[in-house]
Amino acid sequence: MLRVMIAEDEDIIRKGLIYTMDWMGMDCVVVAEAANGQEGLSKILEHKPDVVLADICMPFMDGIEMIKEASKSVKFKSILLTSYAEFEYARRAISAGVSEYLLKPVDEEKLALLMKRLGEEIANSRQVEYVMEQAESDAGIMNLEYYMQLDLSENKYVSKAIQEIKSGYGDKLSVESISDMLGVSASYLSRKFKEVTGQTFLDFLNKYRISQAIILLNTGQYRIGEVSDATGFTDYKHFCAVFKKYTLKSPSKFMKGI
Repeated sequence: MLRVMIAEDEDIIRKGLIYTMDWMGMDCVVVAEAANGQEGLSKILEHKPDVVLADICMPFMDGIEMIKEASKSVKFKSILLTSYAEFEYARRAISAGVSEYLLKPVDEEKLALLMKRLGEEIANSRQVEYVMEQAESDAGIMNLEYYMQLDLSENKYVSKAIQEIKSGYGDKLSVESISDMLGVSASYLSRKFKEVTGQTFLDFLNKYRISQAIILLNTGQYRIGEVSDATGFTDYKHFCAVFKKYTLKSPSKFMKGI
């Protein structure tokens, strides 16, 4: 069940969202409400909701600033509530980390579809994090997603290599192909990659591919062989071996929840 917080300075709108929407039917529960951005920030830090619905214009701190500030300490999905007059502003806010936006008055059917999608994204993210934490707990390897989000300005080549992994994990990638593209030697890139991330290039690449494979398998729409191909493993047996290395389960057992 998703934990939801609503920040809206107009009482009638805030109370309407809380008491007229079928939150239980959406598999959600409203854990907190706030009448301004400053109060909303405090409530997010206190209750750590999964999803925050926030108006853009609120006293003391606007919704976008509240979301940005809270995101430094709490991981959550965010939805901006906006009027037609603020529509373009809301769209620009998405690039600043806001997950989605809804026009007022809020359509319950659209809200339900959005909450369903965000719930699936949150569930996938949590499962990937759990699997990787389990696989990494004994090795002391730093969190993969941490490096995916960092601006690795201390070494632009490592930063570029990580960008290539994120965008091209489904293709044939190697430290040699990326080093050629960057105009540096493979040995230099390998050494710097290990220094900055604490992991070899291949280990990092395989872990990211498996994290994406988990997301695809969780949809239930693809066969294991299709997932193997889509995530850059041209050999089915190799995919199964790497998958088991990081998740401690075969892909088939993972899909069955065994």
